[in-house]
Amino acid sequence: MIAICVFDPAMCCSTGICGPAIDPELVRFAADLEWLKSRGVSVERFNLSQQPGAFAEHPAVRAALESKGAASLPIVAVNGDVKSSGVYPSRDTLAAWAGLAASALGPEEQQAKSASCCPAEDGALLSSAKGCCGAAAASAEPKTSGCC
Repeated sequence: MIAICVFDPAMCCSTGICGPAIDPELVRFAADLEWLKSRGVSVERFNLSQQPGAFAEHPAVRAALESKGAASLPIVAVNGDVKSSGVYPSRDTLAAWAGLAASALGPEEQQAKSASCCPAEDGALLSSAKGCCGAAAASAEPKTSGCC
């Protein structure tokens, strides 16, 4: 089984999809990770502010932080091997690392790759973040609460 570990920079919540100014890149990446999970890929995320031990325990992640600092984050490791540093990879890249055929990306999923915050009216695209990015986020009123 393929195991993907994401070592995120310090964020207020596990996905960074919270607060009044949500980064669309984090929304896209969270949706891509959910897509991987739905296809049987093991996905684990670690947040520097909430799980610093995981960063210290992984030798390559620890080395990257020692040499480049927080600029090395996010770090994505596949089966323990670091595959990317400093950027959130695309769904196509994640699919390739997971051994999923590019043809596994249907038309709706291709569109979802570049979608903004939960484009589906019910937030179905990003089911794990409905609390942060459901119908309220789609309204014209900005979200004023803190974290998810």
